[in-house]
Amino acid sequence: MKLTFYKYQGTGNDFVMIDNRDQKLSKNNTKIIQRLCDRKFGIGADGLILLENPEVEGDDFKMVYFNADGNESSMCGNGGRCLVAFAKFLGIVNDKARFTAIDGAHEAVIENGLVSLKMQDVKEVNQFENFMFLDTGSPHHVLFSEDIAKTDIKKEGAEVRYSDRYKKTGGTNVNFVQELSEDSFSVRTYERGVEDETLSCGTGVTAVALAAFVSGKTQAEKVKLITQGGELSVSFKKKGDHFEDIWLTGPAEYVFKGEIVC
Repeated sequence: MKLTFYKYQGTGNDFVMIDNRDQKLSKNNTKIIQRLCDRKFGIGADGLILLENPEVEGDDFKMVYFNADGNESSMCGNGGRCLVAFAKFLGIVNDKARFTAIDGAHEAVIENGLVSLKMQDVKEVNQFENFMFLDTGSPHHVLFSEDIAKTDIKKEGAEVRYSDRYKKTGGTNVNFVQELSEDSFSVRTYERGVEDETLSCGTGVTAVALAAFVSGKTQAEKVKLITQGGELSVSFKKKGDHFEDIWLTGPAEYVFKGEIVC
């Protein structure tokens, strides 16, 4: 089978994009998806995203996301933003989009070269003595630190990801955070499914922004997040004990197009 693919990246979080409206690629073929994401034997990416025909009235398309290990996964924020840029490239949308992903409905806006994605409301942020935990479409463990540059992200992230605390729920993503100013934070993320540090994580920085607000490290409802791959911003509104109107904003860029036999 010859497959046409597109490569996109959002602050270094890179994805293989496939227009699968014709259902050419089977979602059950874990080995092919894993191979396509393999950086040695395939195209290479943090994940693979299928753009499919919408199943919900009013949607422009459907998002199906797979981690690099070939397994369908929870929501990917940067992936969602890149998929919106891909949909515009294909002529499916212009500057606004609506689609459904594994965690539900999303809206998006393209403006000044940036893609803003509306995330799901967050009803609960759990505070513990040395960390915080919340779900922003994907589960995230958040640790604040004095100097994340010296942290062994792969080693320490894996220890948390595979710890007894998260074993029954399939593991967690782990974010290491350093405060830069009252509304700016540096973030490094270990992603499950990739099983390594990625240059950026959209649901991760969203979790960090909310965790920083709840912990009192910021009073701003728009936070700048500096990742290894670039800058993102997260805005939100606190309503009672939950957060709503959460928007993740940043670049989403076309890298190249190709064909692969698989």
